[in-house]
Amino acid sequence: MHTRLRARRVTVAAIATLALLPLAACGADDPEGSDGAGTSAGADLDGSITVLAAASLTGTFTELAEQFEAENDGVEIDLVFDSSGTLADNAAQGAPGDLLATADLGSMERSEPVQASDPEVFATNTLVLVTPAENPAGITTLADLDDDAVTYVVCVETAPCGTLAAEVLDDADIDNEPSSLERDVKATLARVVEDEADAGLVYRTDALAAADDVTLVELDDDVADDAVTEYPIVTLDQSENPDLAQAFLDYVLSSTGQDVLTTAGFGTP
Repeated sequence: MHTRLRARRVTVAAIATLALLPLAACGADDPEGSDGAGTSAGADLDGSITVLAAASLTGTFTELAEQFEAENDGVEIDLVFDSSGTLADNAAQGAPGDLLATADLGSMERSEPVQASDPEVFATNTLVLVTPAENPAGITTLADLDDDAVTYVVCVETAPCGTLAAEVLDDADIDNEPSSLERDVKATLARVVEDEADAGLVYRTDALAAADDVTLVELDDDVADDAVTEYPIVTLDQSENPDLAQAFLDYVLSSTGQDVLTTAGFGTP
């Protein structure tokens, strides 16, 4: 999903057309001396950038982009949310984008040909089990998924949440197959919230965001170590506004950015 802040939206299918749209060049020099809020002290930032971000970052990156725009008059940020693998592959093929933030290191590696800097890990996340709010199947542990009468959903294995889920299910010796494989964590969570599955494996941050719409079940200690993922972010070669891209990356890494992420349930790098 593409979200255009300030009430403009762009469809995923239309992202290629963004390449035809001119981006205002930023006239600032290379940032020096962070002011603690993520932007550079004295920097005169303007123009626009496109940030490609994992679906699980929808809430936090929308909040950060809105704050960043409010603090930098004349700056606009396009947010493109999708599965990490899809975004990384698109970026590697030259799709428009200034920054890429993925939900795992493996997906980020696929964008290596167009990375303009070394990726930096800015957050971590943990896989958890969720059920519909009323938990009609009475699920209390991961082992309950091995009941053939239980239907549960996970992400496709090409998505980071799916890769983690496969490892966790293998560690727990769960033989019962998921009833469906969803394109990303948001789609997986939606199936549970809408009571279309007895359970689902999603990120902690998405479970917390769903609040009373789901019941959260922590994973057993013996599989928890394989349920953690790291989130890296990187600037891209195709950026037409590298100074602004770097400034937003710095904002994500700043104390302001980290506060937003930890409040949403992300772990620190």
